[in-house]
Amino acid sequence: MKKYQLGEFEEIVLLTVGVLYDEAYGVAIKDEIEERLKRKVSVGALQSALRRMEKKGFLDSRAGDPTEQRGGKPKRFFRITSFGKSALEYSKDVRTDLWNAIPDVALDLKKS
Repeated sequence: MKKYQLGEFEEIVLLTVGVLYDEAYGVAIKDEIEERLKRKVSVGALQSALRRMEKKGFLDSRAGDPTEQRGGKPKRFFRITSFGKSALEYSKDVRTDLWNAIPDVALDLKKS
C-alpha cells in the first residue's frame, strides 16, 4: 500500500513525535532523535519532514503559547494522526514480516 509508505527519516520522526507526545515540538524532536540514535539532525531536514508529513496527513500540529524566550513566538507542537498511526503500523508489520521470513541459516554468520 503505497499510501502508507514512509521513508526511514520520516518513520523516525513520526515515532519520536509519539514518544514525546504532548511535548513534540521541533527542538525537542531533534534532541530526542540525536540522543536516542546518536545521529545528527539538521533543523532544515526536520522541519521539511514535519511539514511534508503534516501535508500527507500523518501529523497535525497546533501552536503553543507565546514565550519570552522565543521572542513572543509560539512553539508548534505535533501529534500523530490516525492515518499516521496506520502508516507506523504498516511499516512495523512489513519489517516484522521480512524479519520473520529470513531463514535462521541466513543469519548464522561468524565474525571474520
